[in-house]
Amino acid sequence: MYQVVRARLRALTVRVRGARRDAGMVTSEYAMGIVAAVAFAVVLYRVVNSGPVSTALRNIVQQALDGRM
Repeated sequence: MYQVVRARLRALTVRVRGARRDAGMVTSEYAMGIVAAVAFAVVLYRVVNSGPVSTALRNIVQQALDGRM
């Protein structure tokens, strides 16, 4: 019984150590993630501030504020 528990514990320890080595991102991956996030934010900002979308959002907010409770 002791040997079985010890073998399972050893296998679990090896798996955890192996997973820990490759966990997380390196600096270049962080940089690429930030660049992608900023690019997405710029595109979203341009879309929301475009004429038709801005008008539609303004109308939705206006209708919500004019609604009766």
